[in-house]
Parts: sequence; structure tokens; C-alpha cells
Amino acid sequence: MSLLGLDKWAAFVRIVAKNGGPFKSWKKLWRYDTLKDGVLRGVDCFGNRYYENTYYMLGRSRWVEYSDHVGWNYDASMVTPEWFGWLHYKTDCLPCQDCAKYCLTCCTWYHRWLLPAQENMTGTECAYYPFSTVRQHIKVWDGQFLSSMRPAL
Repeated sequence: MSLLGLDKWAAFVRIVAKNGGPFKSWKKLWRYDTLKDGVLRGVDCFGNRYYENTYYMLGRSRWVEYSDHVGWNYDASMVTPEWFGWLHYKTDCLPCQDCAKYCLTCCTWYHRWLLPAQENMTGTECAYYPFSTVRQHIKVWDGQFLSSMRPAL
């Protein structure tokens, strides 16, 4: 069967069927530039889905599919800290299996310093801009200074 390459076509058909058919597979291929199948390992508080397939090589066998409500505006800061270590192969324990992470996430009243995960807001209206008490030494040029220095013709 591998002589004719039929096993590759069978794997492709299986991946397309697992991703929901040709149209959903095409949408996923368009959005993520890859078409994979894997075992769903978990979902985080943002709705991101984390998958694993050990058939793929190390470094490509774990991936995240971002929530559908963000559309095309997804970035790496949407991965929660609980899943970051698992996604980057720092640990093989899922966040629900890791005792320390489980205690941190279930007992937020005990750890008042622990804030919920938040994506990077740089470049949006919600970005943090510190208030400066120092007077600005650089002035913005408005184009009026040189026009008053020109000699009259």
C-alpha cells in the first residue's frame, strides 16, 4: 500500500474527516497554515484548545488552536501561563495534573497577588501608559518656526 502512496492519501482523508470535512479543513488550513489531527488535551479560560499528536516530530507535536471569537487577531500572548510550560515542552504534566498549578488556580483567595491571565494589550486603547511628572524637553515641530524665519520676497 505504501508503494503507491495510498497510505498518504488515507492519512490525508482521515485528517480531513477529523477536522470536520473539506470546508472546515480548508478554513483551518487557511487560518493556521497547517492541517493536523491530534488528541484534545484541554481548554483554557480563553477558549483556546490544546492538542497533541506524538506521531509528529518533537517541537511540532503540541499546538494551540485559538478561540474562534478572536478571528484573525490572535497572538502568542493569548496562551495562559498554565499551558505555556506544557506547550513549550518544559513539563509533560497538564495543568490539571500538576499539583502546584492546580492549587494556585483553585485557591485564588489565598494568593491575592495572583491575577487572572490577560493578553498583551500593547497597541490598543487598553494599553498601559505611565503618567510622567517630568516636563518634556523635546517639542513637537508644528512647521511655524521656519516660516517666520524666511525672508520676505
